[in-house]
Amino acid sequence: MDATPSAHAAALWVGLHLILLLVLSVLVVRQRRKHQVVLGDADIPELTQAVRAFGNATEYVPAGLVAVAVLAVAGAQPIVVHAVGLVLFAGRVAHAIGLSRSGGSSILRSAGATATWVAYILGAVALLFYAIP
Repeated sequence: MDATPSAHAAALWVGLHLILLLVLSVLVVRQRRKHQVVLGDADIPELTQAVRAFGNATEYVPAGLVAVAVLAVAGAQPIVVHAVGLVLFAGRVAHAIGLSRSGGSSILRSAGATATWVAYILGAVALLFYAIP
């Protein structure tokens, strides 16, 4: 049985988010090795920022990907799956870059959080739409 175009769209976004999580994880390991820290962040700002960038992504990405996958299963148009996946991915990348550059607030960090919430709203509305037969 061939996968649907929506399933292909979901596969793209799940794959890209997995790569993002892997990159953020590697950045944590790199900082741990650089500063010889095995556990925690030892109050080293660069390590703290790397840990939070990864941690924040792991807090928000799974629910977004559930929305992407369920939209594909529910038969949503591929453009809907792509919209949610793209906005979520752009938001998570922007947030990670913003947080990695500064522990304080930044335009990228704020834009990333906002885009993530927009992806959640788009996903939620689309899921409710496709839930009604």
